[in-house]
Amino acid sequence: MQARAVALKTRPEGMPTADNFQIIDIDVPEPQDGEIQVENICMSVDPYMRGRMYDRKSYVPPFQIGEALTGGSIGKVSKSAHPDFQPGDYVSSAWGWREAYTASTEGIERLGEIVAPPSAYIGTIGMPGMTAYVGLLEVGALKDGETVFVSGAAGAVGSIVGQIAKLKGCRVIGSAGSDDKVQLLTDELGFDHAFNYNDGSLIGHIKEGAPEGLDVYFDNVGAEHLQAAIMCMRPFGRIPLCGAIATYNDTSPRPGPNNLSMAIGLGLTLRGFIVSHFNHLAPQFRKDMEQWVTSGQITSKETVHDGIENASEAFIGLFTGANTGKMIVNF
Repeated sequence: MQARAVALKTRPEGMPTADNFQIIDIDVPEPQDGEIQVENICMSVDPYMRGRMYDRKSYVPPFQIGEALTGGSIGKVSKSAHPDFQPGDYVSSAWGWREAYTASTEGIERLGEIVAPPSAYIGTIGMPGMTAYVGLLEVGALKDGETVFVSGAAGAVGSIVGQIAKLKGCRVIGSAGSDDKVQLLTDELGFDHAFNYNDGSLIGHIKEGAPEGLDVYFDNVGAEHLQAAIMCMRPFGRIPLCGAIATYNDTSPRPGPNNLSMAIGLGLTLRGFIVSHFNHLAPQFRKDMEQWVTSGQITSKETVHDGIENASEAFIGLFTGANTGKMIVNF
């Protein structure tokens, strides 16, 4: 059989456009020994994928022109030639950006019993949720009752960071790109203070929400947000460096924060990380997050596009503020 998939047609220069992508047909053969055939239910688009569209070395290899892209997806096994996988099993894989696939089971997780909609397992109970979990609790070494600022707070990772911090009894401040998202953060997700970063001084907003300073800044944005947060950190504060989405489409190098010297006197810790550094914590993360989601302590927010033909639009929307929570493509 064949299925549709999305491939790069050209490498984006600056902001990606629909013309950089194309729909292609791929073969989905019968599974051989040790393989499974899967029909995808939904897939994830994530900001880190922009880096894979450059032809350069990184912690993941670059996408190739004309080849089906990859990324997180949840699917259901349709045929199996592996004893541990049965038709009807839900699986999590990196075989996204396609409607179906046949592959060996290496790197594919059988989800077993699921307690939330399948899309939650590429969102709140998936990679973005685990990024928030390990970034805040392990890299950020969060202590109960501290003051936390998270940028990109209405996004897939940031919205979970803030809610976990509230579970730990912390004061939580968040930034977002629209007044509607700010209202969501305070009215629905429980943030103590939130602000529109397009309106006024970043430092002024942060100080209004945290007059005594920040213990943890969870950085999803970089650039001006990072500089402003450094100005507001308390001694021995921690800054998990998760993303720098403000710079991902830059066509020339942007000057870095000019106040990094403050980190010396304040004894700050700035630590970059990616979620795969903490795979050993995946079982504990899933147990905790499933409990928080089913008890209503964590709210999952999603923005959904239907159909693989709309996957590129969903991806581009990550950089224009079109998503609230996790951006999902349903099949």
